[in-house]
Amino acid sequence: MNRRDMGKKLVTVGVAVAATPYLFQGNHGAADASTIPTYTIPEWTLPGGVQMPTLALNTVGLSTEDTERAVGYATTLGMTHIDFHPGKERDGVAAYLRQQQQQAVRSKLFLNTKIRKAPPGTTPTEAADQTRRQIHDDLQALRLPYVDMLMLRDSPDPAVIQAQWNVLEQALEQGQTRSIGVINFCQSALEAVLQTAKIVPAVNYYMLHVGMGRDAHGLRSFGESRGIRTFAYGAVGEPGPNKELLSNPLLRKIGRRYNNKTPEQVALRWALQTGAAVSVRPTLSFGLGESECSINNDCYQGLAGRASSFDWTLTESDMNLLDSLTSPDDNPTLFSSSGCPGAFVMP
Repeated sequence: MNRRDMGKKLVTVGVAVAATPYLFQGNHGAADASTIPTYTIPEWTLPGGVQMPTLALNTVGLSTEDTERAVGYATTLGMTHIDFHPGKERDGVAAYLRQQQQQAVRSKLFLNTKIRKAPPGTTPTEAADQTRRQIHDDLQALRLPYVDMLMLRDSPDPAVIQAQWNVLEQALEQGQTRSIGVINFCQSALEAVLQTAKIVPAVNYYMLHVGMGRDAHGLRSFGESRGIRTFAYGAVGEPGPNKELLSNPLLRKIGRRYNNKTPEQVALRWALQTGAAVSVRPTLSFGLGESECSINNDCYQGLAGRASSFDWTLTESDMNLLDSLTSPDDNPTLFSSSGCPGAFVMP
């Protein structure tokens, strides 16, 4: 991982990407009025020279209002990679852009959104048409000509995957996106997309946390050997915080050696230090389809703690200890379709 210019700097209010209203709404003590801490996030260079920050704000489950607030907090802290879903999260991003000077702010953000799963029984042609419509509708809602990444969800039908991927390749060629990737693709789904792809997915977005091992049951080495980078979510578990992980004695012991870092901070640092990019929820107050970023200190401080993850590193011996954990284990593509093994079933 590129660790150039790690660390934190202080900038005058108004110099950071976000404007001050997000920090000073109400008496919540998010930041001092004279300085705002901002952090330098390392970047990957994707095909085409696209620079992708390796730490992203994950807005999943946030309301429109909370998404707008979380984006304001995150960008002020230097987290400019915004990982959002269509719908209310997209509308929160759009509201943030409208609140700011849209054109000036847009160039500093990495906007990353997702293509909805094709419903069961959808034909490849129908799936392709739905994908085109969604890209058009999302760009219209954002009032933007392009996003920085589009990520495709899997399907149990390889032909649907291939048809939708072809639409994403067209969107890339037409300038509607600067890069394309996939979400929760198990090995068979990756094989399906690679069979007909003209452009290899830049990333595969799946769950990775301490206890699963660096290789995520072989999925990581399979993808990375084919040029597909690992973009991880769930560093502390999904669909909710993993209690076993956060109470693990080893993570607590290691954290004490680094100025009393929490197990959450150790878990995130481990994932980043394996060389993955990581998308993070604002706080530990989340569950299936739910998250929050209220006007209080928790959301701002939660994001500040995550943004500071590049200020310190784990030693090789501590990384080896964390690598050796085999529990809590999880399915990296838990939220895939029925075409992949062990897919999550809604309760």
